[in-house]
Amino acid sequence: MKNNCVLPEDLKNFYLMTNGFHMTWNVKLDEHTIPLGSMAINSISKLTQLNQSSLYSLPNAPTLADLEDDTQEASENQPEKPHFDSRSVIFELDPCNGNGKVCLVYKRGKPALAQDTEIWFLDRALYWHFLTDTFTAYYRLLITHLGLPQWQYAFTSYGISPQAKQWFNMYKPITYNTNLLTEETDSFVNKLDPSKVFKSKNKTLIPKKKGSVQPAGGQKGPAGPPSTSKSSSGSGNPVRK
Repeated sequence: MKNNCVLPEDLKNFYLMTNGFHMTWNVKLDEHTIPLGSMAINSISKLTQLNQSSLYSLPNAPTLADLEDDTQEASENQPEKPHFDSRSVIFELDPCNGNGKVCLVYKRGKPALAQDTEIWFLDRALYWHFLTDTFTAYYRLLITHLGLPQWQYAFTSYGISPQAKQWFNMYKPITYNTNLLTEETDSFVNKLDPSKVFKSKNKTLIPKKKGSVQPAGGQKGPAGPPSTSKSSSGSGNPVRK
């Protein structure tokens, strides 16, 4: 409340359970351990506001408000972008290991109300990219993407870097190709046509089955006379008596 801002209910419940969150995981390649995934939500003390102070310690240096680009207006498929001036109140949720910032944005300025919040990604070029409407939805995205490097750039127009794309293709291929999933739901289904796969086998097996049955029947024919000879010898016993 010292910033005259009310936390959204889901984010408030999150901080009531834990004061922030940070989880990392590694991969082992050629007996070398490489840190890869990182999932983080700043603690309350690090939930700092992006202020309008000077970006540099030089006199007359530009501020974030000076870099405001009014040409980035809202479109039909994109909500209105945050502003660095007093029109928006912005708090940093995740520093993204220096690849940008995930921010909690109050769209209406102060006094900031909980229902006016959205989650946005601020890239290194200071362009805004919409992520989710709520903190809960963002938290699910964070877990789904396993905290892979630069995963937030998958929601930008220029996408992730080639190096990050290799990690995505290895650990989360379907997540990275979400656009393909929306265009064609069966794009990742392995379609197998049994008639084509077993077509050649069926042609060779059917004649063999017919041919193997006929010789088997011919072998049973000669086996009949010994059985009849036994019955005839058995019938000759009364004659001897």
